[in-house]
Amino acid sequence: MANLSPDQLHSLLCDTFVRCNTSKSNADSVASALLAAELAGQTGHGLRRVASYSAQSQSGKVDGNAVPVAQKVAAATLKVDAANGFAYPALDLIQDQLPVMARECGIALAGVSRSHHCGVAGVVVEKLANAGLVAMLFANTPGAMAPWGGNKALFGTNPIAFAAPIAQGEPIVIDVSLSKVARGKIMAAKQKGEPIPEGWALGPDGEPVTDAETALKGTMVPLGDAKGTALALMVELMAASLIGANTADKASSFFDAEGPSPGVGQTLIAIDPLKIGGPDVMDRFAAMAQSIGDQSGARVPGHRRQQLRQQLTQDGITVDDDLLKDIENLGR
Repeated sequence: MANLSPDQLHSLLCDTFVRCNTSKSNADSVASALLAAELAGQTGHGLRRVASYSAQSQSGKVDGNAVPVAQKVAAATLKVDAANGFAYPALDLIQDQLPVMARECGIALAGVSRSHHCGVAGVVVEKLANAGLVAMLFANTPGAMAPWGGNKALFGTNPIAFAAPIAQGEPIVIDVSLSKVARGKIMAAKQKGEPIPEGWALGPDGEPVTDAETALKGTMVPLGDAKGTALALMVELMAASLIGANTADKASSFFDAEGPSPGVGQTLIAIDPLKIGGPDVMDRFAAMAQSIGDQSGARVPGHRRQQLRQQLTQDGITVDDDLLKDIENLGR
């Protein structure tokens, strides 16, 4: 096992993506996002994605040299074309522009089309919360989940994320995949040659499976049964139908290098809480967080990730030797 500092890991990832037909600026954006996933403890969205990302940029399924374009179509509305590139440069562009619009208008919305995997959704909204804004993100993903009672994958795992700033503390961050677990965990299990727990996924025949490879060919079990698929439908409407991105059943896989670009979408909403909540709003958010933290065994959403990030930033990130070697050899 190797131990790398965040800076070392970022440099390694940047160099790897540049070798694999990705521009330097885009490589920096993607590397930062995958590093943020590792620091959040979400390894299925971190280093385990490097091989598939690299293969897609080399094959042209993802345009590693794409330049996202943002068009302000109304005072508080931003339309962003990720240009069939990685999602992260487009999301970085939003982070630069959306806070200004939200503070001017009280609320602002950005929709990203022709996009790709957006990684850990909580990371995106947490950045806005650190800027003093309340934020929500809807992101649709390739088909992985059937509607309740159905058997054909019509929805993705479709994460929803929310963050709110609090006075004198780290933000509240909620990040929920609408399948019982994120599909990235099954991909990571496949790469490690490990089984998955029963109840995570169904095989192509609709029966529960523990083999990760079979699970990736089937469908995911929804979070909360019918309620999970209802929320997944909401995300499809918000992140795809609303902005003209591909719906889950038309999006190609995030995991392989074959086929057209996924063309999925993300919708990000930012709210200036001071405009409607007044000067004490951050204190009220903090009071709610405190009331959770005061209960023995309870945890404020997002705070465990933030503590882990602080620890890993200080101590370094442990990387499996075989995975590290694979990443170092990509594009050579």
